[in-house]
Amino acid sequence: MRCAQCGFEAGVGVAFCSRCGTRLSQPRPAAVREYALSRIMRSWWHFAREFVMALAMCIGGLFLLGESPGNSLLGLLVMLGSIALVVLAGLARRGTTWSLTSDRLIERRDVFASSHQEMELIDVRSIEVSRSLLQRLLGLGTVAVASAASAESLIIMSDIRDPQHVADTVRQARLKRLS
Repeated sequence: MRCAQCGFEAGVGVAFCSRCGTRLSQPRPAAVREYALSRIMRSWWHFAREFVMALAMCIGGLFLLGESPGNSLLGLLVMLGSIALVVLAGLARRGTTWSLTSDRLIERRDVFASSHQEMELIDVRSIEVSRSLLQRLLGLGTVAVASAASAESLIIMSDIRDPQHVADTVRQARLKRLS
């Protein structure tokens, strides 16, 4: 490697010229890796309507089974439907997740169709927490994160546990990213 200052021929991989002391190669910046901070899922309370419906279907199926032998097939089908409803609610809960990393907020919706939205923490414009009366009683809430990059970019995390903590975590991650 040749020194641009004095023209001295230095060895390969040498950082400084041995004759004039000029830096020959720039050090590589340390690779900063993105890391996960938290994964947020909807609360089971969001699916309370489905669970009540499944319970009613199960009771109705048991009633049909016990009423007469002719309705036993219908009773079994209603009970299988209630089980399917509970399974679908579990899949829907796992299908919508929000991941907070050191650089981004990521929303994934993967129940039957797939949707993926990302927001850089640098672009976060506002973080709003709202809680209805029922949400306050259940310890839930909604966190809306708006982006400064686009007017349409909005991530709404609804019916999540401890929404104020989630909002504070996003704020802290954003401030750490800005510094």
